[in-house]
Amino acid sequence: MKSTKSITNIRLCECKDSPYIKPKSMFFCENGKERKWDIIQAHDSVAVFLYHKQKESFVVVKQFRPAVYLKEMANNTQVEIGWTYELCAGITDKTDKTLKQIAQEEILEECGYNVPLEEIYKVTEFYSSVGFAGSKQTLFFAQIDENYRVSNGGGVDDENIEVIFIPKSQAYSFIFNESYPKTSGVMFAFLWFFKKEVL
Repeated sequence: MKSTKSITNIRLCECKDSPYIKPKSMFFCENGKERKWDIIQAHDSVAVFLYHKQKESFVVVKQFRPAVYLKEMANNTQVEIGWTYELCAGITDKTDKTLKQIAQEEILEECGYNVPLEEIYKVTEFYSSVGFAGSKQTLFFAQIDENYRVSNGGGVDDENIEVIFIPKSQAYSFIFNESYPKTSGVMFAFLWFFKKEVL
């Protein structure tokens, strides 16, 4: 894996007027007892699990996550701090597009492949961050090859996304290798694929 740029000049402040999240406190009664729970209202998302047929590899993205950086700094984690391995994904904030169309756009922007809509398949949907956000993520799957490539990917605007190919022969060990910080979505998708193959 190639080295990444260092993170400097870190500053923390109160989050105000974010277009992505809205912190709130929810009051409710459960079995007659008054309760309070702090939550964050956030967008739902899509994620796409990609398999490159010619390379016989899974395609994931690597990017910097500030929240992970702060957690790993506090825990003195001996890894490439703050950079995580994830599925190609994006929030569903475009009301004029279907979830599959948003997934198609994310594949193009992040990974550089223009995959036809009819070749993107829904796998399932699930909730993430249920303790404070409860956002829903819809998982898609697509097989790609170099005929679909139109760019090197890397994201848009100020995104700094690295496209990573995980050989199928190494994928299972990658899932459980804790030296590669990864999301639960990556682990689920890999295990789904291997289970699908043996059925």
